[in-house]
Amino acid sequence: MINKIGVLTSGGDAPGMNAAIRGVTRYAIQKGLTVEGIIRGYEGLLSHETRPLGRRDVGAIIHRGGTMLRTARCLEFKEKETQKKAAAYLRELEIDALVVIGGDGSMRGAQALSRWGIPTITIPGTIDNDMMGTQYTLGFDTAVNTVLESVNKIRDTAFSHDRVAVIEVMGREAGFIALNAGMASGAEAVLVPEHPVDLAALCRHLEESHRMKKLSSIVIVAEGAAKGADVVDYIKEHTYLSPNLTVLGYVQRGGAPSAYDAIMAGRFAQKAVDSLLAGTYNCVVGLIDNRVVATPYSEAEALRYPIDENLLSLVHLLGR
Repeated sequence: MINKIGVLTSGGDAPGMNAAIRGVTRYAIQKGLTVEGIIRGYEGLLSHETRPLGRRDVGAIIHRGGTMLRTARCLEFKEKETQKKAAAYLRELEIDALVVIGGDGSMRGAQALSRWGIPTITIPGTIDNDMMGTQYTLGFDTAVNTVLESVNKIRDTAFSHDRVAVIEVMGREAGFIALNAGMASGAEAVLVPEHPVDLAALCRHLEESHRMKKLSSIVIVAEGAAKGADVVDYIKEHTYLSPNLTVLGYVQRGGAPSAYDAIMAGRFAQKAVDSLLAGTYNCVVGLIDNRVVATPYSEAEALRYPIDENLLSLVHLLGR
């Protein structure tokens, strides 16, 4: 029987994490549970940094970026002895189940704790949108809109000076941000880590567009596909075009969550708490075919959702 739950955020921060903390806390309290917040993720379990969370403790955070519980990357949590100590501390606090908000690494930590007898459930929170068991992760929509706003401003300068604007965005393993921002902004080209980068083909594409009277171009590069600086250097060396580089960096992680991210945070929180109360443990909450579901970790590993190849082709077709 679940009487008390813990909640933590881990790994890279993402817009919507605070909204998820608020949702978990208030919904759990409404269901008669008590809630303990763990500070700085798994590191906080090892350093014993926790605080009780009530309704007022999570007030006025739904619109804030980052995470009120802080976050950290804890490499030592990969060690079994460390996991055992964390599980023992959760039992000492009389926490019956743990809600983890974060990405793939955070979920692996939750899986480890479940093997030590701690019921866990993961809410996906990462701007990269690349977690197993879900087609959507908290923070992704906000990150895409942040990139879109920046690209629209950069395009003004690119147009004014007849330039090729190369914009490097986050996405080490997946190109979701680059692809969706590219489609929404009307980019001429998008480079994603899912495909080998052919810079010669990119140059031909840009030159063909410019022969069709296009005076400026936008190229969005996911960091895992290529370094933006290398792309700029190659274009300079092999074409007559004038490229420049903007690296957006951590601006993509910050800021208030979009309406969609804030709404999904509440829906994911509700599903997480309801699942625990129903005795459905050791799962990842996710959005699959527009339904919020809880999928066991063992099954979620087979559910990886790739980028939309048709959308990638469409970006380049419409960008000429």
